[in-house]
Amino acid sequence: MGTRGAAERLLVAGEVRVDGEARAKSYRLIGGEEVELEPPLAATSELRAEAMELRLAFEDEHLLVVDKPAGLVVHPGAGHAEGTLVHGLVSRDIAGGDSPERPGIVHRLDRDTSGLLVVARSEEAHRRLRALVRRRALEREYLALVRGRPRSRRGRIEAPIGRDRNDPTRHSLDSETPREAVTHFELEQLLAEHALLRVRLETGRTHQIRVHLGAIGLPLAGDPVYGVAGDLELGRQFLHATRLAFSHPFTGENVEALSPLPGDLEAALERARG
Repeated sequence: MGTRGAAERLLVAGEVRVDGEARAKSYRLIGGEEVELEPPLAATSELRAEAMELRLAFEDEHLLVVDKPAGLVVHPGAGHAEGTLVHGLVSRDIAGGDSPERPGIVHRLDRDTSGLLVVARSEEAHRRLRALVRRRALEREYLALVRGRPRSRRGRIEAPIGRDRNDPTRHSLDSETPREAVTHFELEQLLAEHALLRVRLETGRTHQIRVHLGAIGLPLAGDPVYGVAGDLELGRQFLHATRLAFSHPFTGENVEALSPLPGDLEAALERARG
């Protein structure tokens, strides 16, 4: 039998539909509706390790920091039963957390966002890393290329985000289930029609940077959902997790990992400069 938490995750993910439409978890059935749901995935013990070329920026017996390429889904979910980052890391003894389909996963990146994320290798490591996230002591910095000109060199966006009230596949400020979301940005380069921003997350909501920057009139270049699709010949959003820093939860040492812009984003940046 599934848990209440697992059922809630299915609802939040929009994988439960009533008469063909995703509904908020507060929606009450009146009787006679047709309810469809995506069955949960197999348990962690059935996750099969897959050979995958991955760059590790840091690794020890407690955790690892992986540099995720664009196009790679972080963990199994609807439509992604294999070929995820988790499958590529199973052989590295990742572990921890209450979701059997995502062992060791502490925070996530969108499929088409590249860059750094930390993964736990034990239940205790997962607990301590999650505590860092809750205390906002896990520093996450991104490079984002936006179309438009920011009104100031730096700024703070504080606007709750949740699943969009009218489109459950999107997240927005117009939501029945808003959660606190805070994003900081600083101008790195001002170009003719674009601006390169260094963005720091204070919270980590789904699609947070993409939604927040779009909401202040700075849509991400290449973003097919919240930004400017196809801008600068990009096939994805220009968003890269370039720096991850934290105090090691066991040793106390400062861990800092850096990731340079991948080739497709570097090429797009050159086109924007030109």
